[in-house]
Amino acid sequence: MVDAVFPLGASSSLERRGLRDRVYELVLDMLLSSGIEPGARLSIDAIARDLDVSPTPVREALVQLERTGLVTRVTHKGYRVAPPLADDQLESLFDARIVLESGATALAAAQADDLVPALEVALARHVEMTARVRASASTGEIPVALLREYFAVDWNFHHLIFEGTRNPFLLDMSEGISTRVHRMRQTVETGVTDADQAVVEHRAILDAFSEGPEAAAAAMRSHIELVRMRARSDAEH
Repeated sequence: MVDAVFPLGASSSLERRGLRDRVYELVLDMLLSSGIEPGARLSIDAIARDLDVSPTPVREALVQLERTGLVTRVTHKGYRVAPPLADDQLESLFDARIVLESGATALAAAQADDLVPALEVALARHVEMTARVRASASTGEIPVALLREYFAVDWNFHHLIFEGTRNPFLLDMSEGISTRVHRMRQTVETGVTDADQAVVEHRAILDAFSEGPEAAAAAMRSHIELVRMRARSDAEH
């Protein structure tokens, strides 16, 4: 196995305020880059030296990333980049999303008057980010920072629906789902090539809120099934 290598000079970008979150973002950026192979060893001390920080925020970042499935910890051997998701894991993830998100959408539809304006703003931001991703892709490889920003904006639409349920338990569950979606994107390298389709499907979900809970839930279910189909196609290539 090879060690994962961080770019030199990354320490200059660190800010002392919110250090732990910034270290987490830098490690996540590395894991999302195409140059990191599954099984690569993640040395806490080496990462800390590269980022010019103490080992503590690095260790905390890796513990947090272990919960997402992006890294694994082996007793007495430390952390490594996780292996790709197996086909059955991908299918299970989408099954869970359909159950959880369609139900959450139906529940959130009861608060449509408050939720729809927020979703309109989120969708406008998604459209803007899609244009930026498309422009970047036309000139070459998309920067990792832009990918992370796009993924955050894309997921925010879903997160707002979970918030709209006003159910703290569903909101907690959404955090677990979001990290697994991150893992899926890193595994099958999906989530950007279908940006235009995602925008159309998010618009369909938003419009369905005016028709009631069943229509909104059906639109969310359709979106996730279409994402599943695209993920399968990406995984085959």
